[in-house]
Amino acid sequence: MKRRYLIGLTLIVVLSGPWTTFTKAQSQNQQDYLLLATNRTSTMQNEMQDAADQGYVFAGVMGGETSFGGQEVVVVMKRSAADHDPRYDYQLLATTRTSTMQREMQEAGNAGYVYKGQTVFETTFGGDEAVVILERDNEQAAVRPYQYRLLATNRTSTMQDELNEAGLDGFEFVGVTVSSTRFGGGEVIAILKRAVPSN
Repeated sequence: MKRRYLIGLTLIVVLSGPWTTFTKAQSQNQQDYLLLATNRTSTMQNEMQDAADQGYVFAGVMGGETSFGGQEVVVVMKRSAADHDPRYDYQLLATTRTSTMQREMQEAGNAGYVYKGQTVFETTFGGDEAVVILERDNEQAAVRPYQYRLLATNRTSTMQDELNEAGLDGFEFVGVTVSSTRFGGGEVIAILKRAVPSN
């Protein structure tokens, strides 16, 4: 009787061991998603940072017309079930002038913000507003600055030449959108970055 009990106990341990490990791994791999949508880019900046303070990280962005909100910027953020610690800060830059975007991106790059995504959406005042999202890791040991180059033109052949020129300067392509701005008409907007060499 005693031997039968020990054998039965051994079988239970063997069968339950892998199942416990699988269940724990499955729980750690679960993702929690948060969808943010607004027609005001200033509101999106605040909502993204509030989510980041709860441990969410940026996952994707798109601008366009929704059934209920009209023209909106939609951002998806995520966090793992195993990690809710806040780690990242976000900046959302939005403008109808590419020269302004270039300056604001460089200011963010000097502070260590990394490009994460871009989109465009139609503003209530006319034309499309270019939107760029940048992220900074607060756990990095030191601020690593980045240099950004924004290319904007309504001629794809011109963009080809400018992209190659930037590539020769060591810039890495990170994203492109097409927008219809008040100032440039239909523009192709490409963004490139390179890390600033440490001294």
